[in-house]
Amino acid sequence: MELRVNGQTYEVDVEEDMPLLWVLRDELGLTGTKYGCGIAQCGACTVHLDGMAVRSCQTWAADAAGAEITTIEGLGTPEAPHPVQAAWIETQVAQCGYCQPGQIMQAASFLRDVPEPSDQDIDNAMGGNLCRCATYPRLRAAVRMAAARLREG
Repeated sequence: MELRVNGQTYEVDVEEDMPLLWVLRDELGLTGTKYGCGIAQCGACTVHLDGMAVRSCQTWAADAAGAEITTIEGLGTPEAPHPVQAAWIETQVAQCGYCQPGQIMQAASFLRDVPEPSDQDIDNAMGGNLCRCATYPRLRAAVRMAAARLREG
């Protein structure tokens, strides 16, 4: 099966119902996407399929074929971080950091569709991404900061 991940095409020999999360981590070595719950309830495994945030633990490999898959490794670079990644760093959102790739991917997708979010919009959009460290106030501040920067261009 052919998958397009972070701008590169990969040929993978996996079962069609293998979760995309395991294809990314085990077959392609892209370990930035994390396993959290395995039932699409925590958001740690969030990636983009054609720009839309999805839970890769419950997305079958076959369902991702033909889509542009973006993982945290493909969102930005250390030299040119995505505005959401830059805001995360500046507001020091992460504590343990485990949930942050999924949080960042969710926020980037959300801000593409909602460029001027209210705090309630942010809470609603990010509510499915859980953080055991409870960095939610900093997370909200980072999303607001990234939204402003994305609007500025």
